[in-house]
Amino acid sequence: MNQHLSSATEFLVRRMEVYSSEGVRRHVVHRPVFLDQVGQRQRFSRDSVESVSALTQMVRLPINIEIRAGALNELSSILASQGLSTSGNIGVVVSPGSGKAISQRLAPMLPNARWHIVTDCTLDSAVQLAEQMRFGHYDVVVGIGGGKIVDTAKYAAAQIGLPLVAVPTNLAHDGICSPVSILDSDAGRSSYSVPIPIIVIIDLDVIRQSPSRFIAAGIGDTVSNISAVADWDLSHQETEEPINRLSITIAHTAAQSLLHHPGTIQGNSLLTILAESLVVSGIAMNIAGSSRPCSGGCHEISHALDVLFPGRNALHGEQVGIGAAFATYLRGDSEMAGRIAECLSRHSLPITAAEIGFSDEEFAQAVLFAPQTRPGRYTILEHLDLGLDTIRDAYADYVKAASSMNKNRVELVKI
Repeated sequence: MNQHLSSATEFLVRRMEVYSSEGVRRHVVHRPVFLDQVGQRQRFSRDSVESVSALTQMVRLPINIEIRAGALNELSSILASQGLSTSGNIGVVVSPGSGKAISQRLAPMLPNARWHIVTDCTLDSAVQLAEQMRFGHYDVVVGIGGGKIVDTAKYAAAQIGLPLVAVPTNLAHDGICSPVSILDSDAGRSSYSVPIPIIVIIDLDVIRQSPSRFIAAGIGDTVSNISAVADWDLSHQETEEPINRLSITIAHTAAQSLLHHPGTIQGNSLLTILAESLVVSGIAMNIAGSSRPCSGGCHEISHALDVLFPGRNALHGEQVGIGAAFATYLRGDSEMAGRIAECLSRHSLPITAAEIGFSDEEFAQAVLFAPQTRPGRYTILEHLDLGLDTIRDAYADYVKAASSMNKNRVELVKI
């Protein structure tokens, strides 16, 4: 096997080979993953951690990951070759927008498929979709669309006990292969446990048709893994929270594969690496049994912006990218904060809150509120427990430092 890793996927394969042959013996504590308990919100509880023999544990992975141009055109043959559906009796979930155009193109290739258009990707919609599909005698559910469509399809498939094939149409975030569905309801936005997709198909021709801003956002979400795993390590040291080194290694490697990549989102190399990194980030969460390896103070800040200032136009990946750079700066690692900011800048992602329509004061208020978004999660924000005045000063220092390191950066189109 080559000594140099060409991609995050190759790394994962190599790592899983070692994992399978040697077993898990030291420095790895697994938390139980109850994939059959659909609808349970994700919560960390020390009382829920059980001691389980490494020999009895099983990590679920997709049986196939297709990342290439034109892959979606071979959906039927991919399903047949993996023994999922030789009859073509599949339920396909799409959006009324881009999904409609895709359904018109694919319908002649999938004569036995039934198309389900979802306009409102909420918990109620996911439950209704499950009821509609329950008596369809499908072999598999296929979700084609953005993150909301895939999450809705994930939840519905889990409710009726069918495997899901995820076909994202953009690369805006790392939920493609994660073991959760994020859905809105009257009670707010919540995460629900679901099985990970059995197959992931990423057609690079389809991805290129999405706005470049959505592709770049996926880089922000993946690079934020660097801050998230640092937060998990911090919690392990300070609170003795169990940690999973395998999932940390995978999540961190996914981020590092993008941090210094010289390519652009217009090129095949970076686009493929991004797709692979988003998929393996989801796998890292599945191994961990939670979002811990990919979600720390960076995501708490993003959640706080969503809660305090709803209706703004910033993307998740844009917000967590800024959150990761600032959280890393708070951690005292100014060198890594600079690397993250430089990476974001290189791909025309924002490095300050002002670039996505938030004032310095609004951002400081969000950082102060952030720990309330994930009760029980310990990050650099909980560790420092900063007051508002200190946050204001720290953010002002961060902006000066980040701006000085990126004097020649390309200015973003203001929202």
